[in-house]
Amino acid sequence: MSETQSESTAVENRSEIVFLYDAVDANPNENPLSGANRPRIDPGTQQAIVTDVRLKRYLRDQLDDDGHGVYIRNVQNEAGYQATRVDLLEDRLKGVDLDDYDPDDDEDAERLREDVFGEFLDESADVRYFGATMSVDTDDDYEDLLPDHFTGPVQFSPGKSMHAVNENEEYDSLTSVIATQGEKEQGGFDLDDHRIQYGLIRFHGLVDEHGAEDTKLTSEDVRRLDTLCWRALKNQTVSRSKVGQEPRLYCRVEYAEESYHLGGLDKDLALDESESKAEEDLRNVRDLTLAVDDFVDRLGNAEKQVKRVRVVASDVLQCSYDGDVGGPVVLYDALRDAVGEDTVDVVDVYDEYPETLGA
Repeated sequence: MSETQSESTAVENRSEIVFLYDAVDANPNENPLSGANRPRIDPGTQQAIVTDVRLKRYLRDQLDDDGHGVYIRNVQNEAGYQATRVDLLEDRLKGVDLDDYDPDDDEDAERLREDVFGEFLDESADVRYFGATMSVDTDDDYEDLLPDHFTGPVQFSPGKSMHAVNENEEYDSLTSVIATQGEKEQGGFDLDDHRIQYGLIRFHGLVDEHGAEDTKLTSEDVRRLDTLCWRALKNQTVSRSKVGQEPRLYCRVEYAEESYHLGGLDKDLALDESESKAEEDLRNVRDLTLAVDDFVDRLGNAEKQVKRVRVVASDVLQCSYDGDVGGPVVLYDALRDAVGEDTVDVVDVYDEYPETLGA
């Protein structure tokens, strides 16, 4: 067990997360069933859709880059599935002598689970967050004692854009021009490239303190999310179809009472129609203003239940509250007035993140 893990503290209370990022001339989540890798779009509302699996892939890849052990790695195997680090489990099983445990003794059974999966969870940050399914090959007497999956205490609902989006059809016939080695004639090929013009995508997440105990998620792990989400969107969206995506708002509300959360905080954010362009004219973040009135007021009404608010917003995100319009300071000041100055932490992502890196 690492020094960081040994000094970790248990997750005591629930957290609710709101995470917004945008996509400019990008395909934030391809739909493989479309036959043309088109963006996922709700046919009824024309909102762009991004699955929670896509967001978790960004977070897993960033955890891996940061030096944390990751069980489900971004390596495609021959079957086309994401590869898992089965060696993490195999190494633990090799180090365990099953003859030392009585499968009919409850204390021995619990000790076996800890000996097999304790270090595995310490070394698998993504399993602590999001859970995983795994196969444990052992004797029949012990098979039922070892879990075949972990339910992740950190879950995100599928994300949707806060407005209808337009697919940029101009990219359908995008052509790359090359020169041949012979007559230097220009040649081209259809890239079958499908993107949306602009989308501000909204995610809702939850950190369950009860599930955290099962996967050994710690309070340090939860705090890591406050910089991980932001940096993952900065660093893991550099491929050709993903470039053009930027984090715009992250807020984690930690509640003061066990098993309590307001729920649906993401739906309390909306576009300020009087300060934003029409949906069909949105092309970048500077074309809109985020109305935070309902979001702030709802937290203010539950002030006694709010233990901590961790928040960071892009410097170019325009916010409005109670008639005031401006940059992120409008949101920060409104939150401080609503739940208390000492309750709100404005996250300095690049000052804080080095402390969250793996050994």
